[in-house]
Amino acid sequence: MLDKKGIAKRIAKEVKDGYYVNLGIGIPTLVANFVRDDIEVEFQSENGVLGMGPFPFEGDEDADIINAGKQTITTLPGASFFDSALSFSMIRGKHVDLTILGAMEVAENGDIANWKIPGKMVKGMGGAMDLVASAENIIVAMMHTNKKGVSKLLKKCSLPLTGLACVKKIVTNLAVLNVTPEGFELLERAPGVTVEEIKNATEGHLIIKGEIPEMQLT
Repeated sequence: MLDKKGIAKRIAKEVKDGYYVNLGIGIPTLVANFVRDDIEVEFQSENGVLGMGPFPFEGDEDADIINAGKQTITTLPGASFFDSALSFSMIRGKHVDLTILGAMEVAENGDIANWKIPGKMVKGMGGAMDLVASAENIIVAMMHTNKKGVSKLLKKCSLPLTGLACVKKIVTNLAVLNVTPEGFELLERAPGVTVEEIKNATEGHLIIKGEIPEMQLT
């Protein structure tokens, strides 16, 4: 089973040379720490940063340089800063190759719910609405179940939706899955996790073809 860093490490393997990548709040922000050194990637944050690097070491933080989640970040040589209008022009204009988001729920048809927190006052879905409406390649980073052990990969989302049929791939603490017209296709299982455990943790339709390999994180 993976922890949050393990999920980010696995997603980092999906990042290709030359990609422009938007990192959402939460687990996705960790992905920048694990991208291979031999490729060039531009990480974009919707608050107006292009060229984000890994998180700063303790003591090296600059409170004026933050991501969309208000976390302090580092920037790489050539990084640029701009206003939200330009940032969302990049997103809505489909200039981002890969979007990595967190989610509370994902439905078997690719619907995503990631903004309304049950029992809490939330101002709105924010930039996630634009990201899921514009991006053609969306990977979700999430826990497979909630704290009560109830599946978050569902037949149909119970929370208000952020986007419709937009998720392409999901990486959880248990598995890597593709979203297909037929449901969740199991591609890989986390170290130490069995196919049976993944089946029991998935409410939506799970497609299993042949022997499922264990994830390789290195």
